[in-house]
Amino acid sequence: MTELRPLVPWREIFVSLRPRHFIKNVLVFAPLVFAQQVTELGPLLRTLLAFGAFCGVSGAGYLLNDVVDREGDRFHQRKAMRPVASGRLPVSTALSASAALFAVSLLVAFALGRPFGYAAVVYAGVGIAYTLFLKNIVIIDLFAVAAGYVLRVVAGAVVIQVAVSSWLLICAMLLSLFLALSKRTLEIRQLREDAVDHRRTLADYNPYLLDQMTAVITSALLVAYTLYTRSPGTLEKFHTGDLVYTVPFVLYGIFRYLYLVYMSEGYNTLERVLISDKSMSVNMILYVVVVGWVLYA
Repeated sequence: MTELRPLVPWREIFVSLRPRHFIKNVLVFAPLVFAQQVTELGPLLRTLLAFGAFCGVSGAGYLLNDVVDREGDRFHQRKAMRPVASGRLPVSTALSASAALFAVSLLVAFALGRPFGYAAVVYAGVGIAYTLFLKNIVIIDLFAVAAGYVLRVVAGAVVIQVAVSSWLLICAMLLSLFLALSKRTLEIRQLREDAVDHRRTLADYNPYLLDQMTAVITSALLVAYTLYTRSPGTLEKFHTGDLVYTVPFVLYGIFRYLYLVYMSEGYNTLERVLISDKSMSVNMILYVVVVGWVLYA
C-alpha cells in the first residue's frame, strides 16, 4: 500500500527550523545576567518571551534560507539531507510556513514593546538580506552574520530596558566574526572543489587569508574581554574585579573550538560543539557558575 503523507509535513517544517541553532538566541539573556536581574521575575519572564520570539524569527529565516540555498546545499554532504534540499518539504510549503512564523513572532515581539519589536524587525531584515544577497559579498557576509549576534544582545537589553555595555557589544561582534571565519575555513577544507557551488564567496577566500583573519579576531576578542573585566565601568558597576577569573574559561573555549574545527572536522558549527563536545559543555557550565558567583553570590 502507498504511504499517505500528512497534508502539512509538520516534522519536516520543525526540522527546517533547526532547533539546535536556537542555542544562539541565549545571547538575549546576556544583558539580564550582567544587569544582575536574573532573580527578578518580571525581567526574567520578558527575556524568556524575547528568547521565544527570536527563536521564531530565526527559525523562519532558516526556512527561507533553505529554499534559496536548496541547489547549493545539494553539494554539501550533510546539508543535502535537509528537508527542502532533499525534496521532502515542498518549496511552497516552506515559504508559507516561513511567512506565517515571521508574522507571529514579530507580533509577539511588538507585544513586548516597540523598541524590542523594532530590534526583531531589524534582525529579521538583516537575516533576509543575508539570505538574498549579502552572503554573496566577500567580507560583508561575515559582518552580516556578526550583526545577527549583536542584535540579539541589543534586543535582550531593550526588552528589560537596561543600557547595554559597549564592551559587551564589541565582544559579541568579535565572537561572531570568529565563529563565521572558523565556519568558512571548514567549508573550504571539507568541500574543496565543490566549495564555490555551495557558497559563492568561498571563491574569494583561501585558507591562508582565513587563518590570518582568524588570528587577528582571536587576539582582539581575548584582549577586549580581558579589558572589559578590568574596565573602570565594570569595577564600578559590580563593585568587584573578580570577573577577571572568567578569562581562562573564555581562553580555553576559543582554543578548544579551534582545535575541533582544525582537528575534528565533524564539529563545524557552534551548536554542534556545545551539544556534542563534553569538554566544551563542562567549560561553559563552569563559566556560567563563576559568572553567577561573581555577580550574585
